[in-house]
Amino acid sequence: MEIIFLRKNKVKLILLLVLLCGSSSACKTKTEKNSLNNYSLDTNQSRIKQEFPIKKSAEQWKKVLTEQQYYVLREQGTERAFTGKYDGHKEKGIYYCAGCGQKLFSSKHKFDSGSGWPSYYQPVEKDLVGKTTDNSLGMIRTEVHCSKCGGHLGHIFPDGPKPTGLRYCINSISLTFKQEK
Repeated sequence: MEIIFLRKNKVKLILLLVLLCGSSSACKTKTEKNSLNNYSLDTNQSRIKQEFPIKKSAEQWKKVLTEQQYYVLREQGTERAFTGKYDGHKEKGIYYCAGCGQKLFSSKHKFDSGSGWPSYYQPVEKDLVGKTTDNSLGMIRTEVHCSKCGGHLGHIFPDGPKPTGLRYCINSISLTFKQEK
């Protein structure tokens, strides 16, 4: 009975968000419309049209990724909040793409957002992480992906700390970590 109740409420919430966000411009915040320290949320790029340096078939990716990694990195899935190994992770070092090994985020830019996913206010270098518009689930969000292999990392939101004001909300499963020596 509880499951049915939760499903109905989730559907109602999604429908409400769709109604409230009838047009993309109505849902974009001021931060999304304007550039913010070279880490703008604004993007009109389509993931489908993008070309990435690393090209593999689904079968090739399935050979090198776990089932969960494949779901998140290649199918744009999301791990459940507060379940990822890097959410409360405090070690100093660098976070890399679990798909191709590209350097992505530094522990120096990590902060506790309370969201249940590891959060960073910027990548190590802005060109290492690509952005695309994500219109799924009746919401308009900015998806972030590895610029080398196109692997889905998470989403970016305009509610992070200074200096960027952004929160890169990243799935732990899409990352690997190497500790600083």
